[in-house]
Amino acid sequence: MKTIQQWYDDYAVSHQNKTNQKIHYICVPAIFFSIVGMIMSIPSGFLQKTLGIANPMLGNWASVLLVLLLLFYLRLSFSLFLRMLGFSILCVMGNYYLGKYLPLFTTSLIIFIVAWIGQFYGHKIEGKKPSFFKDLQFLLIGPAWVFEKLSRS
Repeated sequence: MKTIQQWYDDYAVSHQNKTNQKIHYICVPAIFFSIVGMIMSIPSGFLQKTLGIANPMLGNWASVLLVLLLLFYLRLSFSLFLRMLGFSILCVMGNYYLGKYLPLFTTSLIIFIVAWIGQFYGHKIEGKKPSFFKDLQFLLIGPAWVFEKLSRS
């Protein structure tokens, strides 16, 4: 398995343009957030009964998937794990409250589409294909890279 620095270095190859980077700072977290929202939209009655969890912020399919994703991040770096844990919690809470006022799946889908349009526009400016065309794991590295870049700014 690659180290986190190797992942960052490989990801950075197609993210050199400053405009593309700025687009990623907005769109990558938005995509992550929207995916959490779409997955939270899946009915979770079965899950809540099976796990005995009545809290809708914990007893949903997105929270289960996030636990698995967080294990991936933990294998790479404890500090990365903590950053992604914090962001994941914000995503779950934000989507929970968003779903109280707007149709969660539809709103998440709109955010997802708009953010991907932004991503592809950024890569058009960059002149390079998105990294995930090389390896799908870069879809998980993108948010980590964004938070790493922002923490160094």
